[in-house]
Amino acid sequence: MDSDKLSALPQAFLHRMEDMLEDDFEPFLAAYEQPRTYGLRVNTAKISCEEFEQIVPFEVKKIPWVSNGYFYNEDVRPSRCALYQAGLYYLQEPSAMTPASRIPVEPGEYVLDMCAAPGGKATAVGSALKGEGLLVANDISTTRARALLRNLELFGIPNLFVANEKPEKMVKNFPEFFHKIILDAPCSGEGMFRKEEALAEDWTPEKSEELSRIQKQLCLNAADMLQPGGQILYSTCTFAPCEDEQIISWLLRERPELSLISMEDYEGFSTGNPEWGDGNPQLKKCVRIFPHKMQGEGHFLALLQKEGTAGPSAGTSKTSRLAADIRKYMEEFFREIGLKTLDGQEFDWNRVEVRADKVYYLPSVSCNFRGLTFIRNGLYLGDLKKNRFEPAQPLALAFRKNEAEAVISLSVDDPRLERYLKGETLTIEPEEAAHSKGWHLLCVEGYPLGFGKLVNGTLKNKYPAGWRV
Repeated sequence: MDSDKLSALPQAFLHRMEDMLEDDFEPFLAAYEQPRTYGLRVNTAKISCEEFEQIVPFEVKKIPWVSNGYFYNEDVRPSRCALYQAGLYYLQEPSAMTPASRIPVEPGEYVLDMCAAPGGKATAVGSALKGEGLLVANDISTTRARALLRNLELFGIPNLFVANEKPEKMVKNFPEFFHKIILDAPCSGEGMFRKEEALAEDWTPEKSEELSRIQKQLCLNAADMLQPGGQILYSTCTFAPCEDEQIISWLLRERPELSLISMEDYEGFSTGNPEWGDGNPQLKKCVRIFPHKMQGEGHFLALLQKEGTAGPSAGTSKTSRLAADIRKYMEEFFREIGLKTLDGQEFDWNRVEVRADKVYYLPSVSCNFRGLTFIRNGLYLGDLKKNRFEPAQPLALAFRKNEAEAVISLSVDDPRLERYLKGETLTIEPEEAAHSKGWHLLCVEGYPLGFGKLVNGTLKNKYPAGWRV
C-alpha cells in the first residue's frame, strides 16, 4: 500500500488510531507507504535452523524476535521449492509468528488451537510437542479445516486430532483438559490492512463491536477447557481496544482464577495500554505489535495463566486389536522401507487403528471425542489393498531424516525433484538408490518428500495427485 492508497483507509479507523497513538500517528501512517514483509518459519522438529541455512536455495535473513523465523524477498516463490513440499518450513507473516513463539509448549502436553486454520500456530506448537502428548486443532469451517489438515500433514505431526466443531460444543468433551490453549480469535483484521487491502474496504466500527461479543464467548470456552496451572495465549491481528485490552479486562473480571503473565520481550514490542481497557495495570503485560516499530503487520497478544496445579493426565493410551494379517502386511512394508523409528520414536502397534480399510496411527492419548465432528484422528498411514499395505503421503512426511533405509536422496537443485512433484516417473542411477527395486522414500537433501517404487532403474511415482505442484 503506497501513499496514494492511504485514502482507502476508513476515516473512522484513522481518527481512532490518531486518538490512540497521538505523536506516533504520523510514523504509523508512514509505515503504510512501505512494502509489506514476507516470512517463513522453520520446522525445527525436522531440521535445525543451522542446516536449513546451509541448504535453502534462496536468500533469507533471520527474524530477530522469533528464533526459527526468516524474512525472504518478495520475488521469491518458496512454496514452489521442494524443501517446502518436504514440510521444512511454513510461510507466515513475520509478526503472526509471535503468538505461538510466546506460549511455552512442552513435549507431552495436551494443546488446543481453537481457531486453527490455516495452521500457522498449530504447526508451530505441534512441532514443539515433538510427537508426544496431543494437539487438537479446530476450525469451524470445513473448507478451512481441510487446509489446516494439509499443513499439519506437511509438517509430519502424528499426534493430532483435527476437529471441525463449534468451540462451545467442545467444552463438554474437554472440561479442564488442556495444558495450553491458543485462541487466535476472529477479529476485524485492522493490523492486516497493509497486507490485504480488501479488509480495509469491508471494515466498519460496528464490526469490531460485534466481533468482541464472539471473542468473549470464545475466551470463556477456553477458560473452561484449561487445566489448573495451564495457560491461554489470546491473540488478534487488530488494533481495536474493544477486541484487545477490553477483552482481557473483561475476562479477568469474569474469571478471577486467570491472571496475566509476562512474555519474552523484544525491543520492538509495545506494551498493552491499561487506559484502553479498564485501567488494570496488569494490562501492560500484554504485547502490541505496530508496523512502524517492527518489520511486520499489526498484532495483539496476551498470555494468561489459571491458578492451581494440574492433576494427573486424564488420557490413557489405547490398546489396539489389530488383526494379525493386517499387521503382517504392514510389517512387510516397514521391512522393505527399512523403518527404524517414526517421528523419532519407536513404532507402537497399540496405536494402530483401521477404519474402512484406511490405517491410522492414533495419538498416545485416548480422550473423549464422542459426538465431535472431525476430519482426522491421528496420522494417516496408508490403505489396505488386496493382501498388501499401500503407504499414504502423510506417512512419508512423518519420517524424519535417516529414519528409513530405503531412500533416494536428491540435491535441492536437482531438476528431477520438480518432475517428481508433478507426478512424473524418474530415471534413477543404481548408485542413487538404497536397493535395486521396491519401495523407496524420495528425499530432498535427505528429507522425505514422498514414496516411489523402483523397477529396473525407473522410479514409479507415488506422489498423490491432490498433492502435486
